[in-house]
Amino acid sequence: MSGNLFRQLPSVNEVLALEGIQELARDHARDLIVAAVRAELTDLREQIRQGLAVDGQSAAKVVASRVADRLGQEMQAKLRTVINATGIILHTNLGRSPLAEGAAQAAYEAARGYLNLEVDLDSGKRSSRQLALREWLCRLTGAESATAVNNNAAATVIVLRTVARGKEVVISRGQLIEIGGSFRIPDIMGVSGAILREVGTTNITRLSDYEQAIGPNTGALLQVHTSNYRISGFTKSVPLAELAALGKKYGLPVIDDIGSGALVDLARFGLQGEPMARASIAAGADLVLFSGDKLLGGPQAGIIAGRKEWIQKIEKDPLMRAFRLDKMTLAALEATLRLYLHEEHALREVPVLRMLGTPLEELRRRAEGLAEQLRGLAGLAAVTATEDIAYVGGGSLPDQGLKSWVVEIEADSLSDAELARRLRLGTPAVMARLRGGKLVLDVRTIFTYQEGPLIEAVRNALRI
Repeated sequence: MSGNLFRQLPSVNEVLALEGIQELARDHARDLIVAAVRAELTDLREQIRQGLAVDGQSAAKVVASRVADRLGQEMQAKLRTVINATGIILHTNLGRSPLAEGAAQAAYEAARGYLNLEVDLDSGKRSSRQLALREWLCRLTGAESATAVNNNAAATVIVLRTVARGKEVVISRGQLIEIGGSFRIPDIMGVSGAILREVGTTNITRLSDYEQAIGPNTGALLQVHTSNYRISGFTKSVPLAELAALGKKYGLPVIDDIGSGALVDLARFGLQGEPMARASIAAGADLVLFSGDKLLGGPQAGIIAGRKEWIQKIEKDPLMRAFRLDKMTLAALEATLRLYLHEEHALREVPVLRMLGTPLEELRRRAEGLAEQLRGLAGLAAVTATEDIAYVGGGSLPDQGLKSWVVEIEADSLSDAELARRLRLGTPAVMARLRGGKLVLDVRTIFTYQEGPLIEAVRNALRI
């Protein structure tokens, strides 16, 4: 019986001859189409071997239709637009900071054509790509000079390599951090060629601990901001100004890795404890390192600001070529930095700052409006707008939440997990939170222009 079923299957050429398949050739290479046809026929043969019914599925036109669906699924872009409804502003898995419109446009223009990446337009001679950033960074931080690499881990490596390769770098035990992706300060120090010299204890480090560790092979003093955790209770750490004075006393450079790299005071949003690059320079740090894609709100980058003599040495390191920024990132980062030259512009245009500063009353109004529209969808059993807590994320301000508003939804016939899965696989994809059998949509991280597509995505996910 199964032999007859096998003989009823169309041949590869029979399916390829159909008009619908031939139309696929406008968007897909022939070898991909042939592979998809063979895969569909292989699936049908396997069903027959297992004794499963294939009635109606083996017709050539039906196979062709499934081939089109298969190619549509297989060939869609792996990187897709996602609506972030999690309430985590700097969501590392979702690309951290969304760019300001001007920064995104700058990256687009850089990508689609040519630009004076390494040429001085006045003289026509070759120049450094770092010049696009240096002036703005110096203005914003008060540093003598500045440069940038492709992330803050790279900044840490190249700074330690330049300043203290083969020498000891003194750091508090309480600052030997690990962040996402197994980034550990001891490992990074090893890669750079510097030698770790830890002092103090997890919770207590005094200035005398640093001074007692200084010897003939000491290359630098390092301070690292504990971005993703807090030690509370009986604690003591050394203020940067005191560490800088100690470094000056012994002729040692002081490096301050501040992590997220705020360029504005976040206390206005009720957030405390995030160091500012300008404050670190003012306190006497010789080099300050921070990220471009976290609280600064730009593209992924590692920024190094500080004394001119050290910046010049860093830029001469052979690793600089491996760590350098591409033209699109440079363009986006410059556009972002220029927004900060007028703080009100940054607060209005940089999405991270805008999300941090959105008033609670505005979030309430948006949540209630979104809930009202969702209540009109068939398939939802309950829709509720309620106050909640959002988080900065991205290894920043780990123990500080922001009041927010969310919409909680429950489906009639789908579990919260299945509804979340369907939303993730939809177009656009939606990432939400699950809590107590409900799916939670936090409006703080949903852009206003995404509310319409979000409602449509929920509508599509509810279809059985």
